Amino acid sequence: MVRYVYDFQDGGRDLAGLLGGKGANLAEMTRLGLPVPPGFIVSTEACRAFLATGEEPDGMSAEVSRHLSALETGAGRLLGQGDDPLLVSVRSGARFSMPGMMETVLDIGLNDDSVLGLAKVSGSERFAWDCYRRLIQMFGSTVYGVDPALFEEAMTLLKDARQAPDDLHLDASDLAWLVDTFKRLIRDETGRDFPQSPAQQLQQAILAVFRSWNAERAVLYRRREHIPDDLGTAVTVQRMVFGNLGPDSGSGVAFTRDPATGRPGLYGDYLPNAQGEDVVSGGRDAVPLAELERLDPRSYRQLRDHAQTLERHYRDLCDIEFTIERGTLWMLQTRVGKRTAEAAFAIATELVQEGLISSDEGLARVSGEGLARLMFPRFDTTATGETLARGVPASPGAAVGAAVFDSAEAVRRATAGEKVVLVREETTPDDLPGMVAAQAVLTGRGGKTSHAAVVARGMGKVCVCGAQDITVNAAARRFTARDGSVVEEGTVLSVDGSTGEVYLGAVPLVASATMRYLERGEQADSVVSAVARALDHADSVRRLEVRANADTPEDAARARKFGAQGIGLCRTEHMFLGERRKMVEEMILARTDADRDRALGALLPLQRQDFTGILEAMDGLPVTIRLLDPPLHEFLPDRTDLAVRIAAAEARGQQPDAHHVELLAAVNRMHEENPMLGLRGVRLGLVVPGLVAMQVRAIAEAVVERTRAGGSPHAEIMVPLVGAVDELRLAREEVVRVLTEVGEESGTPVHCPVGTMIELPRAALTAGRIAEEAEFFSFGTNDLTQTTWGFSRDDVEAAFFSAYLDKGVFAASPFETLDRDGVGRLVRMAVEEGRAARPGLVTGVCGEHGGDPESIHFFHAAGLDYVSCSPFRVPVARLEAGRAALVDTDTSDSR
Repeated sequence: MVRYVYDFQDGGRDLAGLLGGKGANLAEMTRLGLPVPPGFIVSTEACRAFLATGEEPDGMSAEVSRHLSALETGAGRLLGQGDDPLLVSVRSGARFSMPGMMETVLDIGLNDDSVLGLAKVSGSERFAWDCYRRLIQMFGSTVYGVDPALFEEAMTLLKDARQAPDDLHLDASDLAWLVDTFKRLIRDETGRDFPQSPAQQLQQAILAVFRSWNAERAVLYRRREHIPDDLGTAVTVQRMVFGNLGPDSGSGVAFTRDPATGRPGLYGDYLPNAQGEDVVSGGRDAVPLAELERLDPRSYRQLRDHAQTLERHYRDLCDIEFTIERGTLWMLQTRVGKRTAEAAFAIATELVQEGLISSDEGLARVSGEGLARLMFPRFDTTATGETLARGVPASPGAAVGAAVFDSAEAVRRATAGEKVVLVREETTPDDLPGMVAAQAVLTGRGGKTSHAAVVARGMGKVCVCGAQDITVNAAARRFTARDGSVVEEGTVLSVDGSTGEVYLGAVPLVASATMRYLERGEQADSVVSAVARALDHADSVRRLEVRANADTPEDAARARKFGAQGIGLCRTEHMFLGERRKMVEEMILARTDADRDRALGALLPLQRQDFTGILEAMDGLPVTIRLLDPPLHEFLPDRTDLAVRIAAAEARGQQPDAHHVELLAAVNRMHEENPMLGLRGVRLGLVVPGLVAMQVRAIAEAVVERTRAGGSPHAEIMVPLVGAVDELRLAREEVVRVLTEVGEESGTPVHCPVGTMIELPRAALTAGRIAEEAEFFSFGTNDLTQTTWGFSRDDVEAAFFSAYLDKGVFAASPFETLDRDGVGRLVRMAVEEGRAARPGLVTGVCGEHGGDPESIHFFHAAGLDYVSCSPFRVPVARLEAGRAALVDTDTSDSR
């Protein structure tokens, strides 16, 4: 028989897949002997069974009853017992942290009778009615689906009537009135009464948490964080401890290190006389955790000691939730904490230096995505104006956008291409779509442990919380700053998540400290030093080489500074733009072989100069040069524009420009309905006489020039868009002929390996044959993705990709992260069959996937020799190539 329920004593952190992260870590803290309120866990297996059928799985209810009886026996009280009730919390807990995305119900067990017993046993009527109104409010919105705003509206009306600044200033009779009001709200909205049976409350709350796995915000969060949809959530049922029993009680969130900077020490927020939901919601302003040392020194020392125990046990930054009940500290949750990119690098380096983790584990704790964030520009503080507002720097970075005041508006404007800053008094889980769409989040309340801060850090969004200088009026779509200035919706703001400052207007950007290090070797701070160490270690362990896609000597030099080990793709068509377009035009319009040869002859020295400069910048390293790839008509004027010009001249009774007429005839002659699958690549080289020869001669003469200058050029020639081995054979014969000619003419032998770009499914499927003529393969995954999926990238991304992402057809765009099942299978097949035909065949990738962290791990596993990406992605690729090479690394997930 399947077991669905486990006591805390039965588990540990190694069972997170079964017990969820929250439950597994509570079990782990119990095993460590920390003060954890007892409880039990309904497993993820039960959730999956419920979601599959819509029915509670057989036997689950009986198991819950048995474990509840044991909990009651240990407490010496019964759930909801009238004179001394046991109360429990019901919380979600997925395998991976999903802060605020699923449901929680506290104070289960209260009803019209037991609230009186709780008042008597606690000695506080206000406390009892406060707990009861919380239960009805949570239960109504979570289980029955009542709009939470209705409860908040009733609370606001009562506070206004009592002139109370917050709920702490409401007395017992006020809260009892709220209980009645909330119960009427539920009845009016649903036609059902709030259940008085504690057992019914518990059962319905557990099933509501299961259902919340598929709530819209939870699904959106999983898609963004690439968390599988089939994991399900566990449910933790735990004896309630109360932080709202008076001034000697409270709740808080602590981090063993600062999650924004990584600095060691106990960081967090504490809220006296409050339950935990009050802290993370940001509805009341918490005090810094350091204030707890003054308010309750004993509890603070215990918390500090427990935090140290947890950090050393988990060997990582820990995020802790705790409650103090009349001077007694209880640990309610721990997990490996989310952190910013800065903190990730700093913490990993310090833990390595402290001997808690190895260098390999330290590398596993950082990511290429985080490094990319550190490379983003920062605000030029010398050019900033007067600070409009200042808050808690919760998630660093610099972002500029128009102020918006609700999630829907943020999504609407962002979808239209506008950059926005989401401004809220405090965020809730329902704000997730807006947070995803926004460049930054600004809140008037909350701190580093609020919902906005935690979620923004996890997503890498800029965030400033608790900006008390502003008064947000979401209904009027404006906020007022302390100096009286009013910021209306649409006003451009600049938000600095590193300093907590907010500026009016767009502030200029400057290079980040990390970018200055990568470009100039400046080690300005500890974070940059941590980045340098991580990159050095990645370079020492990675198998994949990292090359760059570069078309100019300047790009090549920059790529080399960033650590590129060569050029994996030099696009020769980019050298035909600008003033040289006219020469290509002359080649296309040539009526005789002599005219064409003359045009090609004019291009030859310019191409040679380009190649010489790139080979010099990459001296001693491989430079893979792709022969001309795009259709020739791309170098001619627009067809419609030419036709309009000619028609306009004729309409005026004038003779059209003869050159325009000639160009239009050429464009019409070369017009293709689908040019990306037409006359381009190797096909172009085979039908336009002299084109391949000109380019190869320019490469060969550049190699000779660099060799004679004492350099060590390593040019490689790549033939694009090959679909059949005979195409490559014919092109290769031409390449070898010209290389031999130049070698004989110059007296300097020229050898350039000749390979091909695998960018068509047929090329991948016949890779064994093609390898007979190719000395290397470079996978052009951009076109391989287009031709495998049947997508036209220029059209489909705007047309339906957003819908596909929303509907879960894609976890990520296949142009950003490689489609492993389809395109990836072709890559693996081509590598295996190519190397079977030509042992030692060099293989690489030069599509945009070469700089994507997740794709790099696939390329490592597929056995490629190198990845090539844009110069600015080279450091990211180096780091991820190192991470991909690690075996037996720490698999803890800090998502």
